[in-house]
Amino acid sequence: MLIDSHCHLDYLQRDGDIGEVVARAGRAGVGAMVTICTKMSEFPVVLEIAERFPTVFCSVGVHPHEAGEEGQETPDRLIELAQHPKVVGIGETGLDYYYEHSPREQQKVSFRAHIAAARETGLPLIVHARDADDDTVEILRDEYRNGAYPAVIHCFTAGPELAEAALEMGFYISLAGVVTFKSAEALRETVSKVPLDRLLVETDSPYLAPVPKRGKTNEPAFVVHTAEKLSEIKEVSTDLLIESTTANFKNLFSRAGSAIDQPGFGGAA
Repeated sequence: MLIDSHCHLDYLQRDGDIGEVVARAGRAGVGAMVTICTKMSEFPVVLEIAERFPTVFCSVGVHPHEAGEEGQETPDRLIELAQHPKVVGIGETGLDYYYEHSPREQQKVSFRAHIAAARETGLPLIVHARDADDDTVEILRDEYRNGAYPAVIHCFTAGPELAEAALEMGFYISLAGVVTFKSAEALRETVSKVPLDRLLVETDSPYLAPVPKRGKTNEPAFVVHTAEKLSEIKEVSTDLLIESTTANFKNLFSRAGSAIDQPGFGGAA
């Protein structure tokens, strides 16, 4: 099965019921997905979606865009909410200096609180990094010296420096539809050097629909196109790419992996 490691089903739900979105994903071979929390105030909605669908898991966290109003100064609340069995990751968190919807210092404080929560719970940190590679690497490394923690750089679009730093710390790299874009040759060059056992795939839906779905609202079913492109970049069969990224997902998102491996996973709700 394919796994969409990062989507926003709550955003898609604003346009109507997402039952058919999840069903289309299943028909496309997407056997599981993680719907990502971006605001603590919206976590109940995210969790309700995960509880509704057997194949959907979720995270808890605050996007850097929201750090000004909802950023976490301590890991306590994140750790508390992460006890729910459907919560499989911490984030998304990180730094975004492209839009800067929140002050940089508040983004950094919240980022470090999320890292502490990942370290405490053992759940993977889901990292957003845009136009902030240097500070992202500095914080990840600084916190890693305080104790190891699992992590994934989601929707990776950065250069080789961030990729190399992430790999050195044992983190994973997740690719979204951007890797299929005609303009993404530099990204494809960086990705070609990432070991197959460190790669994940995602949609980040409803954003960044991959070729050949550009211009459409992205959804988990479309992750198959990203997987196909990634198999070309890595010069392996699509079947092997799917097998590898699914195994990687289970290793990193171990709580989800344990659930997926249970007999009857994905049965009727």
